[in-house]
Amino acid sequence: MRTRLLLCALALGAPTAVAAEAPLAAIDWLKRGPGVSAALPLPGAPAAGGLAVPQVERARRDEPPVATSGDTPDVQSAPLDAPSAEAAGLLSSALTGLPRTLWSASDAAELAALIERVEPAVPALSAQLLTLLLAEADAPGGSGSLLVARIDRLMDEGAVDAALALVEQAGGDSDAAIFARWLDLSLIAADDEPACRALGRKPHLTEDIATRIYCDARIGNWEHAVTVYGSAEALGQIGPRDAELLARYLDPELVDASEPLNPPARPTPLEFHLFEAVGEALPTQPLPRMFAAADLSGNSGWRAQILAAERLARRGTLSENRLLGIYTDREPAASGGVWDRVAAVQELEAALTAGRADLIGPALLAAWPQMRSAGLLVPFSELYAPRLQGLDLDPRAAALAQRAALLSPDYEAAARQLPARSGLMRAVAAVAQGDMPEAIPLTPAAQAVAEAWRPDAEVPPDLAALLRADKLGEAILRAIALFQSGAQGNHADLTGALATLRHVGLEDTARRAAIQQIILSDEGAPL
Repeated sequence: MRTRLLLCALALGAPTAVAAEAPLAAIDWLKRGPGVSAALPLPGAPAAGGLAVPQVERARRDEPPVATSGDTPDVQSAPLDAPSAEAAGLLSSALTGLPRTLWSASDAAELAALIERVEPAVPALSAQLLTLLLAEADAPGGSGSLLVARIDRLMDEGAVDAALALVEQAGGDSDAAIFARWLDLSLIAADDEPACRALGRKPHLTEDIATRIYCDARIGNWEHAVTVYGSAEALGQIGPRDAELLARYLDPELVDASEPLNPPARPTPLEFHLFEAVGEALPTQPLPRMFAAADLSGNSGWRAQILAAERLARRGTLSENRLLGIYTDREPAASGGVWDRVAAVQELEAALTAGRADLIGPALLAAWPQMRSAGLLVPFSELYAPRLQGLDLDPRAAALAQRAALLSPDYEAAARQLPARSGLMRAVAAVAQGDMPEAIPLTPAAQAVAEAWRPDAEVPPDLAALLRADKLGEAILRAIALFQSGAQGNHADLTGALATLRHVGLEDTARRAAIQQIILSDEGAPL
């Protein structure tokens, strides 16, 4: 099947081995500096770079002018008047309210491990985690790269655009680790030409032969791509699947004459892109969340777009307005599953647009359980709560409108307008206004949440020690993890996590997390 490519490679004078190409110089004198902080929407353009100068100690005059080894000296460089790329961020301290010393007192490797494993239990804490990942802050000490850990977690969350903007601000071609993520993100976003051109200028950025071959072809160096492919395939330097994918990519006529390839269970972004390029696009639902972003390009079917949008909206990496736009793009073509959810949202949207109070209540009662089953009550509430207020709804629909208001950013105003109620609703209303609920019957989890608003609520000793050591970012990450433990049944941890968030000034995050925990975990209970 690949005979024609191999013959072409030999005719072009393929070398007998594919060696890693060394950079033209030991030091890249022109380095790209980090960009300027910006509020969302996220910037996509890189900032101008600065001149780097080597820090070389002058040789003593009494030393003989003879080298003791042939090794290249370890020369460090840094942009003039610019912070380290590790400090790159899209959100400034003025926007986040977090100090630049957020990470500086902690160990980079320990922070990286925390960022990798922390799992927010409610959407408010997902939003706080994203803020931490995108914050502009001084780099921590120790070994390892916090920037790489932040980018990796953004990718895991499906925040492809944000991760790509962070990579570009830090300098996508600054080192091999950052470049690998730049290319992966660019392949998912279908905008890989800049990364491939950077690799053409700096081939030392990757040792992966398949990546080099693809990028050569992508930027028009077809003959070189075929030459390298011929040698690498003959020497077994490419895996069988990548070799087959690249062969079909380099010679499209092979696609029609070949059987479909067996898809890998965990494709790399390059493999994912190549499958699509040769006409065998892979479904994204079984794949990690970042691949869902590829379905939002418009090239996928509507159902695939809906499912991808829901995956991302659950993690807060897709806006509720974008989700609504995809839901209302066209008429459902079938019924059952996701189509029932789409139809319910469309009916509510139509009723609200028409101002039909007699239709809004039934539509809300139909849409609420659909969005609850999909784990999308928070984005749904953020979208519709303002439009549901002040309407003359029947008692059941009015209760759902009140819950939506409490799950929205305007929870405090909504709590002040609630009629006198008892039970959980009364507790939620008190927490929403920053007060300790009165002694009323609560579930154990709700009681633990309410305890965080007691005047004597204390920060757990281990988190208090972190705060005394100025390890604010680490303390917030551990508070998010502690809240997860509490949500899983260790109820006292809910109190400690919320008390910590309140102590460090994240009152809005604490209130929204508390409200979401009470309402979402007791959904269906009488409020």
